[in-house]
Amino acid sequence: MPIFILSEQLVFPTPHLATPEGLLAVGGDLSPERLLLAYRQGIFPWFSDEEPLLWWSPDPRLVLYPEELKVSKSLKKTIKHGRFHITADTSFDRVIKACALVKRNNNEGTWIVDEMIKAYSLLHEAGFAHSIEAWYQGELAGGLYGVSLGRCFFGESMFTHVSNASKAAFVRLVEYLKRFSFDFIDCQVTTKHLVSLGAREIPRSRFLGQLKESLKLPAMEGKWTELFSKRL
Repeated sequence: MPIFILSEQLVFPTPHLATPEGLLAVGGDLSPERLLLAYRQGIFPWFSDEEPLLWWSPDPRLVLYPEELKVSKSLKKTIKHGRFHITADTSFDRVIKACALVKRNNNEGTWIVDEMIKAYSLLHEAGFAHSIEAWYQGELAGGLYGVSLGRCFFGESMFTHVSNASKAAFVRLVEYLKRFSFDFIDCQVTTKHLVSLGAREIPRSRFLGQLKESLKLPAMEGKWTELFSKRL
C-alpha cells in the first residue's frame, strides 16, 4: 500500500487505502481545521519526536458502546463510596501533560509531544477537546482527554497516580455520554485495559459507517464543566 504525503491542502485520502497496520498518510499539520477533518473521516495523528507527522486509520477499530460498559465489583464499590471527585474541563492542561508523562511499553518515548499538546489545547479552547479529572484529597489523581464530534467521543489518552482514578473518570464519562445519547467512544487501538472495560473491535468499514451517522447530530461544543457536575 502507498503512504500518502499530505500538502497544505486540507484533504485526506480515503481511510480504506491505509496500510495493514493502519498508516495512511505523512505530513500536513496539526491545525484545528485539519484535526477536525481527520476525526470526521476516522483518521487520527500518532507519532513520536523522532518521526514525521503520521496519520492513522486502523482496521479493526476498538470502540466502546456506552451500554456495554463493564465495571468490576471493586470499581463499583470505589465509585459508590465516592473516593474520587470527578470533574470535566477544569484542568485540561494538567491532564494532557500528565498523559504525556505516562511510561510506554519498551520505554518508548511519548507520542504526546509538545506539538500535540499545543494542538489539542487549541481544540479545547475551541470547545471540541475535553478532559475528565479524578481528584483525591484535593489532588489530581487521574484523568483522560479526547475529542467530541457529533455523538462520538474520540478517546486519546489517560493517566493515573492513584489506583482506579482513571477508571473512575472513564466510568463517569461513559455515564455522561450515555445520558446525552452518544453512540460510542472511539478507543482507536486495542489494549487489554480498554477491553476489560467493555471495548471491542469492529471492522473499520462498520466504524466509518457508524461515525458518518453519528456526525449527523450536532457536536456538544463548549466546556462540559457545568453539565458534568449535575447529578445523573
